[in-house]
Amino acid sequence: MVITAEILEATLEHLFLAYTALLAGILISIPLILLSLYNAKLASLVIRFSNLVQAVPSFAVVAVVVPLIGIGFIPAVIAITLRVLLPIIKNTYIGLFSIDPSLLDSAKGVGLTEFQIIRYVRLPNAYPAVFAGIKFAAILANSVAVLTALIGGGGLGSMVFEGLTNFNTSKILAGTLPVIGIALFLDFFFSALERRLTPEYLKT
Repeated sequence: MVITAEILEATLEHLFLAYTALLAGILISIPLILLSLYNAKLASLVIRFSNLVQAVPSFAVVAVVVPLIGIGFIPAVIAITLRVLLPIIKNTYIGLFSIDPSLLDSAKGVGLTEFQIIRYVRLPNAYPAVFAGIKFAAILANSVAVLTALIGGGGLGSMVFEGLTNFNTSKILAGTLPVIGIALFLDFFFSALERRLTPEYLKT
């Protein structure tokens, strides 16, 4: 019998694990892309690295972390962070680099500084692409967090694998259904947040 308190505890562990990693991915990715606006070599390096990591299957990323770092919460966070970098980096890169040059020329013409151009011109125009990347990364973090139970990440993944080991259908469902619910909520939440923050002139 799966106890409700056990499901709640596992869900909280899962959320903390997945979204600590997502936050780390955002804090790494967005500053790197902002710096890449003014350094073509860095931009190329960042994109190549993220493509390389994304080419490796999620299970392989989780497995490779173990001999390098060990098992537990921190290795699990690192594995998830590596997986979420690409969608955030690529979409932020596309959003910030695809600005109409005439807008940038106009902004410079009225005397805006580079920081003001990023804040008032580049970022608002990049919101749709950035949010699409973060939404995909959030859903990806949710799924990879299940795999990291294999290396001591805990959370809902532990319930899923324990259920599989013991052929316990109720425990498998108790672990998988919250993961599905979280994914659906994330899709709705980030879509709503994107609509709220995207400037009206960019909405179609």
